[in-house]
Amino acid sequence: MRLLLVEDTFDMAEAIMIRLGRSGIACDLAKSLEEARACVTVQTYDVIVLDINLPDGLGTELLKELRTRGERTPVLMLTAEFSVDDRVSSLNSGADDYLVKPFDHRELEARIRALHRREQKDKSEELTLGTLSFNASARVVRQGGNPITLTRREFSLLEILVHNRGKTVSKERLFDGVFSFQDADVSMNALELYVARLRKKLSGGSVRIETQRGLGYKLEVDD
Repeated sequence: MRLLLVEDTFDMAEAIMIRLGRSGIACDLAKSLEEARACVTVQTYDVIVLDINLPDGLGTELLKELRTRGERTPVLMLTAEFSVDDRVSSLNSGADDYLVKPFDHRELEARIRALHRREQKDKSEELTLGTLSFNASARVVRQGGNPITLTRREFSLLEILVHNRGKTVSKERLFDGVFSFQDADVSMNALELYVARLRKKLSGGSVRIETQRGLGYKLEVDD
Protein backbone atom coordinates (compact mmCIF):
# COMPACT_ATOMS: atom_id res chain seq x y z
CA MET A 1 0.00 0.00 0.00
CA ARG A 2 1.23 3.53 -0.79
CA LEU A 3 -0.09 6.44 1.23
CA LEU A 4 0.19 10.22 1.07
CA LEU A 5 0.38 11.98 4.43
CA VAL A 6 -0.40 15.70 4.26
CA GLU A 7 0.69 17.12 7.61
CA ASP A 8 2.78 20.19 8.45
CA THR A 9 3.67 19.29 12.06
CA PHE A 10 7.01 17.53 11.62
CA ASP A 11 7.08 15.60 14.92
CA MET A 12 3.60 14.16 14.32
CA ALA A 13 4.33 13.39 10.67
CA GLU A 14 7.58 11.65 11.56
CA ALA A 15 5.90 9.50 14.22
CA ILE A 16 3.12 8.51 11.82
CA MET A 17 5.57 7.63 9.04
CA ILE A 18 7.69 5.50 11.36
CA ARG A 19 4.62 3.61 12.58
CA LEU A 20 3.21 3.05 9.09
CA GLY A 21 6.61 2.19 7.65
CA ARG A 22 7.07 -0.57 10.21
CA SER A 23 3.67 -1.92 9.13
CA GLY A 24 4.71 -2.14 5.49
CA ILE A 25 3.01 1.01 4.22
CA ALA A 26 5.08 3.18 1.86
CA CYS A 27 4.39 6.73 2.98
CA ASP A 28 5.07 10.02 1.16
CA LEU A 29 4.95 13.27 3.12
CA ALA A 30 3.61 16.63 1.93
CA LYS A 31 3.83 19.57 4.36
CA SER A 32 1.56 21.94 2.40
CA LEU A 33 -1.23 22.00 -0.14
CA GLU A 34 1.27 22.90 -2.84
CA GLU A 35 3.41 19.86 -2.07
CA ALA A 36 0.33 17.64 -1.85
CA ARG A 37 -0.89 18.80 -5.26
CA ALA A 38 2.52 18.03 -6.73
CA CYS A 39 2.45 14.52 -5.23
CA VAL A 40 -1.02 13.57 -6.52
CA THR A 41 -0.09 14.89 -9.95
CA VAL A 42 2.71 12.37 -10.41
CA GLN A 43 1.67 9.50 -8.13
CA THR A 44 -1.42 7.37 -7.51
CA TYR A 45 -2.15 6.60 -3.85
CA ASP A 46 -4.17 3.91 -2.14
CA VAL A 47 -5.13 6.23 0.76
CA ILE A 48 -4.59 9.91 1.58
CA VAL A 49 -4.36 11.15 5.19
CA LEU A 50 -5.10 14.85 5.02
CA ASP A 51 -4.77 17.48 7.74
CA ILE A 52 -7.37 20.25 7.55
CA ASN A 53 -5.25 23.19 8.68
CA LEU A 54 -2.17 23.65 6.50
CA PRO A 55 0.20 26.61 6.08
CA ASP A 56 -1.17 27.58 2.67
CA GLY A 57 -4.85 26.72 3.07
CA LEU A 58 -7.36 24.08 4.10
CA GLY A 59 -7.02 20.40 3.33
CA THR A 60 -10.65 20.39 2.23
CA GLU A 61 -9.56 22.46 -0.79
CA LEU A 62 -7.46 19.56 -2.05
CA LEU A 63 -10.24 17.11 -1.20
CA LYS A 64 -12.75 19.06 -3.31
CA GLU A 65 -10.27 19.26 -6.19
CA LEU A 66 -9.77 15.48 -6.15
CA ARG A 67 -13.48 14.73 -6.08
CA THR A 68 -14.21 17.28 -8.80
CA ARG A 69 -11.73 15.46 -11.03
CA GLY A 70 -13.53 12.22 -10.29
CA GLU A 71 -10.71 10.73 -8.22
CA ARG A 72 -12.08 8.30 -5.62
CA THR A 73 -8.92 7.71 -3.56
CA PRO A 74 -10.03 7.15 0.07
CA VAL A 75 -9.30 10.25 2.19
CA LEU A 76 -9.06 10.35 5.97
CA MET A 77 -9.16 13.86 7.46
CA LEU A 78 -7.10 14.91 10.50
CA THR A 79 -7.65 17.97 12.67
CA ALA A 80 -6.98 19.22 16.17
CA GLU A 81 -10.46 20.68 16.46
CA PHE A 82 -13.29 18.92 14.72
CA SER A 83 -16.70 20.46 15.35
CA VAL A 84 -19.89 18.92 14.04
CA ASP A 85 -19.86 21.51 11.25
CA ASP A 86 -16.29 20.49 10.32
CA ARG A 87 -17.29 16.83 10.16
CA VAL A 88 -20.37 17.49 8.05
CA SER A 89 -18.41 19.78 5.71
CA SER A 90 -15.58 17.26 5.28
CA LEU A 91 -17.91 14.32 4.66
CA ASN A 92 -20.02 16.37 2.25
CA SER A 93 -16.84 17.32 0.40
CA GLY A 94 -16.04 13.65 -0.14
CA ALA A 95 -14.00 12.56 2.89
CA ASP A 96 -14.30 8.88 3.75
CA ASP A 97 -13.35 9.13 7.42
CA TYR A 98 -11.95 11.53 9.99
CA LEU A 99 -9.83 11.39 13.14
CA VAL A 100 -9.43 14.02 15.84
CA LYS A 101 -6.00 14.85 17.27
CA PRO A 102 -4.54 13.58 19.50
CA PHE A 103 -5.16 9.99 18.48
CA ASP A 104 -3.69 6.55 19.03
CA HIS A 105 -1.50 5.56 16.08
CA ARG A 106 -2.95 2.05 16.23
CA GLU A 107 -6.38 3.48 15.52
CA LEU A 108 -5.03 5.55 12.62
CA GLU A 109 -3.44 2.48 11.07
CA ALA A 110 -6.61 0.44 11.58
CA ARG A 111 -8.73 3.11 9.89
CA ILE A 112 -6.28 3.38 6.99
CA ARG A 113 -6.38 -0.37 6.42
CA ALA A 114 -10.18 -0.38 6.65
CA LEU A 115 -10.39 2.29 3.95
CA HIS A 116 -7.93 0.38 1.79
CA ARG A 117 -9.84 -2.89 2.16
CA ARG A 118 -13.04 -1.14 1.20
CA GLU A 119 -11.51 -0.25 -2.14
CA GLN A 120 -10.23 -3.74 -2.87
CA LYS A 121 -12.16 -6.21 -4.96
CA ASP A 122 -11.61 -8.93 -2.41
CA LYS A 123 -13.75 -8.18 0.65
CA SER A 124 -12.94 -11.28 2.64
CA GLU A 125 -10.47 -11.05 5.49
CA GLU A 126 -8.50 -14.07 4.25
CA LEU A 127 -7.83 -15.14 0.70
CA THR A 128 -6.98 -18.72 -0.20
CA LEU A 129 -4.97 -19.23 -3.38
CA GLY A 130 -4.23 -22.91 -3.77
CA THR A 131 -1.98 -23.84 -0.86
CA LEU A 132 -1.38 -20.18 0.05
CA SER A 133 -3.56 -18.24 2.50
CA PHE A 134 -3.19 -14.46 2.69
CA ASN A 135 -4.66 -12.24 5.41
CA ALA A 136 -3.92 -8.55 4.83
CA SER A 137 -5.51 -7.38 8.09
CA ALA A 138 -3.61 -9.78 10.33
CA ARG A 139 -0.54 -9.57 8.06
CA VAL A 140 -0.29 -13.34 8.06
CA VAL A 141 0.76 -15.53 5.12
CA ARG A 142 0.69 -19.32 5.28
CA GLN A 143 1.88 -21.96 2.85
CA GLY A 144 0.16 -25.30 3.35
CA GLY A 145 -0.86 -24.16 6.82
CA ASN A 146 2.67 -23.17 7.81
CA PRO A 147 3.40 -19.47 8.43
CA ILE A 148 5.80 -17.67 6.10
CA THR A 149 7.89 -14.88 7.61
CA LEU A 150 7.98 -11.86 5.30
CA THR A 151 9.61 -8.46 5.70
CA ARG A 152 7.30 -5.46 5.43
CA ARG A 153 8.36 -4.79 1.84
CA GLU A 154 8.03 -8.43 0.85
CA PHE A 155 4.52 -8.39 2.31
CA SER A 156 3.62 -5.19 0.44
CA LEU A 157 4.93 -6.70 -2.78
CA LEU A 158 2.92 -9.89 -2.29
CA GLU A 159 -0.20 -7.89 -1.40
CA ILE A 160 -0.10 -6.04 -4.72
CA LEU A 161 0.46 -9.25 -6.67
CA VAL A 162 -2.31 -11.08 -4.78
CA HIS A 163 -4.88 -8.40 -5.52
CA ASN A 164 -3.82 -8.40 -9.19
CA ARG A 165 -3.34 -12.16 -9.52
CA GLY A 166 -3.42 -13.39 -13.08
CA LYS A 167 -2.58 -9.91 -14.35
CA THR A 168 0.79 -8.48 -15.27
CA VAL A 169 1.85 -5.72 -12.89
CA SER A 170 4.53 -3.38 -14.19
CA LYS A 171 7.79 -2.97 -12.33
CA GLU A 172 6.99 0.72 -11.96
CA ARG A 173 3.65 -0.03 -10.26
CA LEU A 174 5.28 -2.51 -7.90
CA PHE A 175 8.14 -0.13 -7.14
CA ASP A 176 5.68 2.68 -6.35
CA GLY A 177 3.73 0.41 -4.05
CA VAL A 178 6.76 -0.76 -2.09
CA PHE A 179 8.97 2.33 -1.93
CA SER A 180 8.20 5.97 -1.12
CA PHE A 181 9.67 9.26 -2.34
CA GLN A 182 11.87 9.20 0.76
CA ASP A 183 13.62 6.12 -0.72
CA ALA A 184 15.24 8.29 -3.38
CA ASP A 185 18.48 6.31 -3.34
CA VAL A 186 16.74 3.00 -4.08
CA SER A 187 16.99 1.66 -7.65
CA MET A 188 14.80 -0.73 -9.61
CA ASN A 189 17.38 -3.44 -8.88
CA ALA A 190 16.15 -3.41 -5.27
CA LEU A 191 12.67 -4.41 -6.47
CA GLU A 192 14.12 -7.33 -8.41
CA LEU A 193 15.95 -8.42 -5.28
CA TYR A 194 12.71 -8.42 -3.26
CA VAL A 195 10.94 -10.38 -6.01
CA ALA A 196 13.71 -12.98 -5.92
CA ARG A 197 13.47 -13.27 -2.13
CA LEU A 198 9.69 -13.58 -2.27
CA ARG A 199 9.90 -16.24 -4.97
CA LYS A 200 12.22 -18.27 -2.79
CA LYS A 201 9.87 -18.07 0.20
CA LEU A 202 6.87 -19.08 -1.92
CA SER A 203 8.67 -21.98 -3.64
CA GLY A 204 7.19 -25.42 -3.21
CA GLY A 205 3.59 -24.19 -3.16
CA SER A 206 0.91 -23.65 -5.79
CA VAL A 207 1.57 -19.91 -6.16
CA ARG A 208 4.39 -18.62 -8.32
CA ILE A 209 5.64 -15.26 -9.55
CA GLU A 210 6.23 -15.19 -13.29
CA THR A 211 8.43 -12.65 -15.05
CA GLN A 212 6.79 -11.01 -18.04
CA ARG A 213 9.88 -9.92 -19.92
CA GLY A 214 9.90 -6.19 -20.56
CA LEU A 215 6.54 -5.77 -18.81
CA GLY A 216 6.66 -6.77 -15.15
CA TYR A 217 5.53 -9.65 -12.95
CA LYS A 218 2.42 -11.80 -12.62
CA LEU A 219 1.17 -14.02 -9.81
CA GLU A 220 -0.14 -17.35 -11.06
CA VAL A 221 -1.98 -20.02 -9.09
CA ASP A 222 -1.69 -23.66 -10.15
CA ASP A 223 -4.92 -25.66 -10.30
